[in-house]
Parts: sequence; C-alpha cells; structure tokens
Amino acid sequence: MTSGWEGILDADEAILWQGRPDGKVVFRPSNIVGFLFGLAFAGFALFWMVLAASAGGFFWAFGLIHFSVGIGISFGALFWSAYRRRNTWYTLTNKRAFIASVLPLKGRKLKSYPITETTVLEFDNVTPATIHFAEETRRGQNGTSQVKIGFERIADGSTVYRLIRDVQKGAA
Repeated sequence: MTSGWEGILDADEAILWQGRPDGKVVFRPSNIVGFLFGLAFAGFALFWMVLAASAGGFFWAFGLIHFSVGIGISFGALFWSAYRRRNTWYTLTNKRAFIASVLPLKGRKLKSYPITETTVLEFDNVTPATIHFAEETRRGQNGTSQVKIGFERIADGSTVYRLIRDVQKGAA
C-alpha cells in the first residue's frame, strides 16, 4: 500500500494514477465579468471616498472596506481558480476517484467518488483535459445548482480517461 493511504483505501483497492491539475491562470467570460464587477464596485467606493474626504474629517475611511472588497472580488475572479488548482491533488484507484485540497478557511479536504459501471463520464479532450465523473448540489444565494466534479486540466487526460473506463468495466 502507498504510504499515507493507510486507513483510507480498502484492502483490495490499488492506486492506478495520481496527478495534479494545471495551475495556470485561465481567462474565461465568467472571470472577466467578475473582474469588471469588482472594479466597478471598487471604483464607486473610491469615488465615494473622494467626495467624503472633501467634506473633511475621517468619514471617508469607511469607504476603505468597500474599496478592499471590490479589489478582492476583482482579483479573486481572475486568480482564485488557479490558486485552488495549485492546492489540489488527484488520485484514481480501481474503485474510486479522490480529490484532495488544502485551502484557506476550508482546511484540508479529501473527497472520494465511487467509479461504477453507471458513472456518467464527460471527457473534454483538449490539452489540458478535464474529465467529469460526478455532480454535487451546492447552495448559493439564488438557490441550488448542480456543479460538475472531476479531474480538471490534467496533462494526461486520454490515459486517465482510459483508466477510468477500465475501472468501469472491472478490468482495472
């Protein structure tokens, strides 16, 4: 058994593949929208602070909170997904897929997803590749939504996809 996996893997479970996602910053439309929203938020706060400062006193300092939040939203939209991927590790066994992460405020997490013959796979065969094999329901401000779970932006996507298909067939 691989060191560190004692008590996690079943007795008849073997590791087939381990890897990490690509940690590069990727610009997507959703990232750009978040970035622009954060800039607008920070810009309005800056405008308000200038007007409040012209009235005298230190009342303008209350705008610093809003300005900081706007800057955080802007840069978080661009860099958070890359940061999250840089702190994520993937493992595929002959029974399950594991996703481990270490993130601020959330701490260390290890989630496992069973791979069965009924597992629906979605393979994005580009470089780096993404393979989705599960969905989770997440709550947000506007209700719930389904989020696809899988190995994101991996270099050896075709090989991992074949391994997952072998696990589904019971050949792994």
